[in-house]
Amino acid sequence: MSLRSLYHFTPPSNWMNDPNGMVYFNGEYHLFYQYHPDSDLWGPMHWGHAVSRDLLNWKHLPIALYPDELGTIFSGSAVVDAHNTAGFGEEAMVVIFTHHKENIQSQSLAFSTDSGRTWTKYTGNPVLVAPENTPDFRDPKVFWFGAQDSGHWVMCLAVRDRIMFYTSSDLIHWTHSGEFGPGYGSTAGVWETPELFELPIDHGLDKRWVLSVGVSDGAPAGGSGTQYFVGTFDGKKFTSENPPETILWADYGADYYAAQSWNDEPNGRCLLIAWMNNWQYALLSPSSSGQRGMFSLIREVSLTRTKGGIRLVGKPVPEYQKLRQDHFHDEHTLVKPAGNLLADVRGKSAEIVAEFNICNDVDRFGFRVRVGQDEHTTISYNVKDQKLHVDRTHSGVVDFKDTFAGKHSAELSPMDGILRLHILVDSSSVEVFANDGLVTFTECIFPSENSVGLELFAEGGDVILNSLDIYQLNPISFQRAAN
Repeated sequence: MSLRSLYHFTPPSNWMNDPNGMVYFNGEYHLFYQYHPDSDLWGPMHWGHAVSRDLLNWKHLPIALYPDELGTIFSGSAVVDAHNTAGFGEEAMVVIFTHHKENIQSQSLAFSTDSGRTWTKYTGNPVLVAPENTPDFRDPKVFWFGAQDSGHWVMCLAVRDRIMFYTSSDLIHWTHSGEFGPGYGSTAGVWETPELFELPIDHGLDKRWVLSVGVSDGAPAGGSGTQYFVGTFDGKKFTSENPPETILWADYGADYYAAQSWNDEPNGRCLLIAWMNNWQYALLSPSSSGQRGMFSLIREVSLTRTKGGIRLVGKPVPEYQKLRQDHFHDEHTLVKPAGNLLADVRGKSAEIVAEFNICNDVDRFGFRVRVGQDEHTTISYNVKDQKLHVDRTHSGVVDFKDTFAGKHSAELSPMDGILRLHILVDSSSVEVFANDGLVTFTECIFPSENSVGLELFAEGGDVILNSLDIYQLNPISFQRAAN
């Protein structure tokens, strides 16, 4: 069984989890990640490293950070210190990461003056130590806030059931400025991997800040997931505009965790990428020839107003459209309970873009992907309940953990009687973006090599297919480099 992704980021070999240190500099998107180079299971954490000029073709660079006497290298972020506030050099790249040793966590620095090819750890590490009796003190997200001549560095840090905020003028000396939580949102698991960014609402002048937090347990599909809060940030602390009991999820699938964005994205976009896995079964899921771990599609996120309030929406970046090849198109078709319009369409990887005009007499409709003998993953919409479902009960290998097989759901109302589905299928994943990214699902699946069929179905009546485009997708490329 070949499970290695065709167009998602994967490491050269062995174990990978959280994305780290994402920053754009000198024409390159830098992507670091939690990496265990000696096993396909989690172990002493290093920082793996890759770069890309187009978000599609990646060059694997040597490991950036190794464990040392202060501990292993947990998650963190990266910035370009354009004005040399830390004294490491003009336009030095600086990574801020968590040192972990014997349940003691502290924040440290390393810097590079050669576009990230070599790294030097700061001799004064750690620069921020945990308060006494605080074992969870990790995952710094750092960015510059305000004007260059009057602003400051901000650090968001996950501390048990809250996010703490720190400020600094030089990346070395940090002052506690506020905290958010506890009691807000989902608190079923430990909070991790914070992310904070500002976005316009419906591409207008009104803006809000979004605080994204990984939660180790209690997500909609079970286990770990990513929640977010909408509010304001004054450079020192975050304030939610929703009541504490409001819980907002960035994704309703089982496998979207530790989402992070690129600092200094050259086009002004907020681009998120996440670890496509779940701590309930991450150590047990099938590996591909000694490699375990992949990242979600890169999605551009924005905010929109809904009847329920301001919500985060996400869409795959348009760069992926360059991978499209063989194309199937249909439009203005009545989909009936009998037959399969896609009987002749097959593929291990596929992109499906569909729009439906929902008729009141249909009960349920949707797609089955990676269809084979007794195998399929179902994406369906229940008209009466107005819920979107992804069912991976029969998706392939599911017996490695009793919580893996299951049906995941989210409420979704049609938009003026229209339902739009954007589905991307890969060797071992399915990602769904519904109604222009208002609801998303990110799911791992482990089908057999021969399960390459596609089905379009309707139950209990007919549904109008306004348009359908299906593309086979070329793989992205990886290159190994010595520097």
